[in-house]
Amino acid sequence: MTARPQEPDPPVDDLASRFRAGDEVALREAYDRYGRAVLHLATSMLANRSDAEDVTQATFVAAWLGRDTFDPAKGSLVGWLLGIGRRKVIDRMRASARETRAVETVRQLPEPAQTGPDPDRVVDRLVIADELARLPDDQRRMLELAFYDDLTHQQIATVTGVPLGTVKSHIRRGMASLKRRWEVDGAAPGPRQAGLSGAR
Repeated sequence: MTARPQEPDPPVDDLASRFRAGDEVALREAYDRYGRAVLHLATSMLANRSDAEDVTQATFVAAWLGRDTFDPAKGSLVGWLLGIGRRKVIDRMRASARETRAVETVRQLPEPAQTGPDPDRVVDRLVIADELARLPDDQRRMLELAFYDDLTHQQIATVTGVPLGTVKSHIRRGMASLKRRWEVDGAAPGPRQAGLSGAR
């Protein structure tokens, strides 16, 4: 009886090895294939959808930059990505808690004495604080770090773990919202904008 010819093995999915080798097409394929899984993980742990999307983006950025540390022999690509995603979620939660404490501390500070800073500048800061409170959480958090802590865009990205492009986008939209409100309220925008020296 003649033996049947052996069927060839199915093609091996080489996405993981191509990703590790720095193939940008593999990065796109990995995002298309596993992005939803990472986003699902982030949304299940974070209340804010925008934060979850930022974490997903940060996860793939970190994975791409650290692709040399990925060992396909020790686990799957999606498992490795989810591990990075969990760490990014925890980092975001810790950063948010720190920022909340910092903002509350600033808001509870006593009003400065008359011999302190220029009264007009103090009024500007109070008006800005009131306007910031009306913004969406992401825009408010970025502008507070820029305004109260005088951080640059890059520093904010480092502190929060949010991608630099997202930081710039939140600050740009927040500044536009503040400008519209000042124009509606009839406030003079000059001193207000000068006070936001950290938004850069």
